Amino acid sequence: AKMSAPTMEERKACWGARDEFWQCLDRHADDVSKCEKLRLSFESRCPQQWVKYFDKRRDFLKYKKKLETEGYHPPEAAGKS
Repeated sequence: AKMSAPTMEERKACWGARDEFWQCLDRHADDVSKCEKLRLSFESRCPQQWVKYFDKRRDFLKYKKKLETEGYHPPEAAGKS
């Protein structure tokens, strides 16, 4: 089944659902259980590939923000006890 590109309306609905979900995560320190309804809405309004992309994108943005606020801390050498 060929996936057709979403219309402008569908894209707006998807982005809106994503933004609401992300805002909820921000408010609840990424506690997904508190944002389940918004997550379902996000997943139902966006193509599957977009959901995967946006999930990765959020992780990346959070990581980047952490680097900017805390600076880079190399991981501790493994196996040191």
